[in-house]
Amino acid sequence: MAELALKIIRQTVNKIKGALMLKLTSDGAQITLTGQSAPKGDGLFWFGSALLIGAIGVAMAMSLLPERLAIGALGVLIVACFIFNGLRQKQKKQMASCISTGKLEVRVGSFTHHVAGKPNQVIIASDDTITVTGDELVILDANNAPKCRVSGFESAKEAQVMQALLQGQQFGKRNANIKMQSN
Repeated sequence: MAELALKIIRQTVNKIKGALMLKLTSDGAQITLTGQSAPKGDGLFWFGSALLIGAIGVAMAMSLLPERLAIGALGVLIVACFIFNGLRQKQKKQMASCISTGKLEVRVGSFTHHVAGKPNQVIIASDDTITVTGDELVILDANNAPKCRVSGFESAKEAQVMQALLQGQQFGKRNANIKMQSN
């Protein structure tokens, strides 16, 4: 119930400040993303919990079992830790390439993602492919492997503007009056 109320409030606030979601600048554009970063499951949490229980089990095994079995249990724990670290690094890398919140400063050939005060620059190579599907922008490298996925746009037009800027198209600024009506 609270999540639904929060979602409605966010949508209302986004409609109110909708004109501020895309701002053209002299060298590109600033885009504010309104999406939410969705966790990709809690499998690593349970794996880490099992590792913790396993470490306690190995500690008990070292005091209760013969040396060979205790060393074997310790070896199994070390291998499990190695696997856990590999999975964690893989998930971290996948999450870093999925952008759905924050502010984007888009220029020809690159963009900078600002979230939580940390800038992260993504440079588009000449052989990268940029596609827009609905309101999601996907950047593929030369091997057709996903390099970056950007979602959370207010509309598909913002994704198309970002695509055009990254591909080298320039936009001219026009002054216009925007009138907002309250209901």
